[in-house]
Amino acid sequence: MTDVSKSRRNPFRAAPNLLTLLRICLAPFLVAAILENRFELSFILFLGAGLTDALDGILARILEQRTMLGQYLDPVADKLLLSTLFVVLMYKNLIPTEVTVMVLGRDVGILLVSAILYAAAGRREFQPSIFGKANTLAQVTAVALVLLHQLTQASWVVILRQFALYATMLFTVISGLQYAWIAAGRPGARAASGPSTR
Repeated sequence: MTDVSKSRRNPFRAAPNLLTLLRICLAPFLVAAILENRFELSFILFLGAGLTDALDGILARILEQRTMLGQYLDPVADKLLLSTLFVVLMYKNLIPTEVTVMVLGRDVGILLVSAILYAAAGRREFQPSIFGKANTLAQVTAVALVLLHQLTQASWVVILRQFALYATMLFTVISGLQYAWIAAGRPGARAASGPSTR
């Protein structure tokens, strides 16, 4: 009862989720800026979106406000933003088609496998792996460098941009295979251990 009352008195308790919602709201403005070739604005907006991503996690830990909504909303916001940007940047011929197809294919595959496992065995939670986090970092870095490349043709930007795109493809494959391995092992593990009471 004391914890509940403290949470109600905390005016910042909803801040992490509000920052996540702000990141979602930034997506259409970011897309519009790219389509209008306003790359300086799009780069700034993308940095702002990345800042909200970092802040919502920090605030959630500091304020001890890790809610179920936040746990689902945060990765959805990340995937919505990144997937949309990869499609838009592919449309503008700024990112190779094969990179975008791999990124979207992995995400769609994970959604389908999750839905099948949930329907068949009630499995819903997959803890983020080091390869999944590396994949997200590679995607964020790739998008940032692609946008920065439109502002400067410096050699270090060109090199890092290409490296980030290769890293995105590599970690997309690795994290996708790891996810498939974990997903394939779960039904068998559950059957071997018997019905779960949790």
